[in-house]
Amino acid sequence: MTCANPRELTAAMTPGHQPVLLREVLGFLAPRPGGRYLDLTFGGGGHTRAILEAAPGTSVTALDRDPAARARAEPLLAEFPGRLQLLDGNFGRLAEMEPGTYEGILLDLGLSSFQLDDAERGFSFRHDAPADMRMDPRAGVPAARWLETATEEMLTRAIRDLGEERNWRRVVRALLAARGTGALDRTATLAELIAAAIPPRDRFTSKINPATRSFQGIRLAVNDELGALERVLPAAFARLNPGGVLAVIAFHSLEDRPVKQYFRRLCGQPESDEDHRPQDLREKLAEPLTRRPVTPGADELAANPRSRSAKLRAVRRI
Repeated sequence: MTCANPRELTAAMTPGHQPVLLREVLGFLAPRPGGRYLDLTFGGGGHTRAILEAAPGTSVTALDRDPAARARAEPLLAEFPGRLQLLDGNFGRLAEMEPGTYEGILLDLGLSSFQLDDAERGFSFRHDAPADMRMDPRAGVPAARWLETATEEMLTRAIRDLGEERNWRRVVRALLAARGTGALDRTATLAELIAAAIPPRDRFTSKINPATRSFQGIRLAVNDELGALERVLPAAFARLNPGGVLAVIAFHSLEDRPVKQYFRRLCGQPESDEDHRPQDLREKLAEPLTRRPVTPGADELAANPRSRSAKLRAVRRI
């Protein structure tokens, strides 16, 4: 049994959720009858559903640190009894979780549509809400509290390095000056504060909201997203059976770069232009399935504009 048309699958998903690069993910994972798969970012369950429908008897262990994922998984748990297990946890702690090996593992980074569209989660400045930004509201501290207590060095790393904001000095100064005023408590006032710190020449010529990069950096810092990514990559590869595939979807260069470098290391290739080690010192553990990252086609971009920055890379364990 082959997988149904991805458009048909998408139509059956939870409303508002469109799994990114679905056809391409299925092409690399190539689910086979009775195969075991690991979806490290369940989200809305779109990729998980497609894997379960792709071949008879496939099973998926899915992971999500968002407690709201349980309710989204209930229809799938009922539809595929005994074939889906949903674990509550952060993929960055995969190495500590119950052992198991898989034919394929998927990691779809970034925010889910549900998190982005839920104003009360505080990820977006499109709606005024408490500045929370936690992927797991049970753990860590809200962004508002983090902004009030983080050191200047921590703020600089978030805005300059994680947000890649060229005017980071101005933004960091504005954040420090706003402490104790209540301006850091809500997404609307936080976005206004950041935008006001951006010089007019950049504020009015940019195609994106002037607070976008800083919000990204704050979110990445609050959730330790890059730290979790660095920890999960080797833990995930270690759980692949020989011939198994690890596929990762990233949405910006800060995510894609460590994935690219780790995959090149697995494939015995130079990790960067500065990597001049002789070939006999490299160990080849995998073969690349993507020479360059796979990106959405015109049809997917038209149907799901949020997919525009997605980049998919995959390797096969040898």
